[in-house]
Amino acid sequence: MHALEGLKVVEMGQLIAGPFVGKTLGDFGAEVIKIETPGSGDPLRRWRLLQDGTSVWWQVQSRNKRSVAIDLRSAEGQGLAKRLIARADVLVENFRPGTLEAWGMGYNELSKDNPGLVMLRISGYGQTGPYRDLPGFGAIAEAMGGLRHLTGEPGRVPVRCGVSIGDTLAALHGTIGVLTALHHRNANGGRQGGKGQVIDVALHEAVFNVMESLLPEYSAFGAVREPAGSALPGIAPSNAYRCADDAVVLIAGNGDSIFRRLMGAIGRDDLGADPSLADNAGRVQRVAEIDAAIEAWTLRHPAAEVLARLIEAEVPAGRVYTAKDIAEDPHYRARDMLLTQKTRDGAELEVPGIVPKLLATPGGVRSPAPKLGDDTDAVLAEIGVSGAEIAALRARGVVA
Repeated sequence: MHALEGLKVVEMGQLIAGPFVGKTLGDFGAEVIKIETPGSGDPLRRWRLLQDGTSVWWQVQSRNKRSVAIDLRSAEGQGLAKRLIARADVLVENFRPGTLEAWGMGYNELSKDNPGLVMLRISGYGQTGPYRDLPGFGAIAEAMGGLRHLTGEPGRVPVRCGVSIGDTLAALHGTIGVLTALHHRNANGGRQGGKGQVIDVALHEAVFNVMESLLPEYSAFGAVREPAGSALPGIAPSNAYRCADDAVVLIAGNGDSIFRRLMGAIGRDDLGADPSLADNAGRVQRVAEIDAAIEAWTLRHPAAEVLARLIEAEVPAGRVYTAKDIAEDPHYRARDMLLTQKTRDGAELEVPGIVPKLLATPGGVRSPAPKLGDDTDAVLAEIGVSGAEIAALRARGVVA
């Protein structure tokens, strides 16, 4: 039995933040019904690289889900959605604030038929505040949350981290909120008698929440943390270093005893024995000198040799991985982090495994990502809509 087996989730929304919540809950056994727009569906179906006309990203984001195509802008479609939500434990949505209220589907309305409903609302700026009505994407949240200012090299324009981290952070915070709210409901009356609640996640707040000491440093000292490239400001040595074969390795030699072992491995025992470098405060003062000494050594050796020497010296280090490196790494495979998943068209893909790992009730891939409307008839039948009614709704364009 999966950990979330029996949990019913309705996913309304598209692209990344909301659907990543549905993916995470679905991986651990929840029944996730995804409502999509007839004809077009979630735009993620066509993002980035396509296989047989469908994004391979979609295959990861929408596994373990059922697709129901309903026109939520029509009164009939809204009625169908309300009937689905009335049976659900969780509703996930990432529309702009006010959209559901305009459709007569705000929480006060939905909770009349389902008092135990847990409703997760993800938006750019949250459901309240002066910015609530502004459009917001993850990239803007990364900027407002303080992350983008720190990415990149000093004196240059900030860069994107490479993935939609703002959306994913919001999704992970939303998942925590859902599980916390469900625990509260179940501890105070259970599924039938307990009260649900709304979880309000703003994209920029999810980013801000992981910004470590950014604000306290400003509050206490007026210090504004600045971009530092690949280094870890205030902690030394910890940086990326080039090797003789043009590979790049990250070396974290910032523990006191680790630093001494690192200096021994690179033939700089003089630095390892220097009393002024015995602790982090002293090393930070001479970080440029230390980094130069380390890279002078790494540039003389290929990455494999660098890593072998550092492993022997018990110094944390690793090569910067590409997708190819991940796919070929035996540790990823040994921990079931490279799963083979079939698409609805029968193609095979390697996809990321399940995180986190629950040893007693592990997650898994139970079904491939659906085609648009694959489950419309079956899901509507489960709430009592007859075959004739479904055919009539389809003829009117309400469902597909």
